[in-house]
Amino acid sequence: MSERRLIYIIDDERDICDIVSRELGAYGFDVETFLTGAQLKKALSVRSPDLCIVDLGLPDMDGIELVKSLCEQANMGVVILSGRDSITDRVLGLELGADDYIVKPFIPRELIARVNSLFRRLKKNTHENDTSVIKIAQFAGWRYDPSTLTLSGGLSGDSDAGEGAEFSSAEHELLMLLLHSPRKILSRDQLLGERVSPFDRSIDVRMSRVRKKIESNPKHPTLIKTVYGVGYILTADVEWV
Repeated sequence: MSERRLIYIIDDERDICDIVSRELGAYGFDVETFLTGAQLKKALSVRSPDLCIVDLGLPDMDGIELVKSLCEQANMGVVILSGRDSITDRVLGLELGADDYIVKPFIPRELIARVNSLFRRLKKNTHENDTSVIKIAQFAGWRYDPSTLTLSGGLSGDSDAGEGAEFSSAEHELLMLLLHSPRKILSRDQLLGERVSPFDRSIDVRMSRVRKKIESNPKHPTLIKTVYGVGYILTADVEWV
């Protein structure tokens, strides 16, 4: 069986589609390109890709809304490729669950490096989600199931706790790193993995999202603490059952 990854590219600039498609194809990926969001949605009804690379400036719909819709599907990665380079756009895209944000103009080889890095992380997560070896993480009254990306349980006294929450693939990746290294400081470099960009605001944004789901008071976190100038630490013990 072929292990070639399928990537959808959504960009209203045909030249960009051609460049990205050619580069990805040269590295062994199967690629399909779309100029509008409507074309993409029609293709998604037939087959889901492993990754969508999305431009925010689409002619027929809001790219941010499209990203939000794609990120709700936990079985695919999402990378934003956009000419919008403001911090607001970057943070919003990452808050919605995008795995990466690349600004145009871009270096094709950097794009390939980021895509390969993303797939290595997704492959690691898939191995962790193998039902033959999967275990549930128990910590601070919570139960996290990596096979379904769901959190249940909660902290006593928290009115919102106990309802549980679903995690995006990006949030899952970050939480798993913490769960596998409890009571150890993880630097931003460790959390960023193999990213090639010095822009690491994504870690802070994702950490904020994770905290909102597990902390009784996200503004004053006690489970995931910031070690200023270094990184983050999960302060609870973790039991895998």
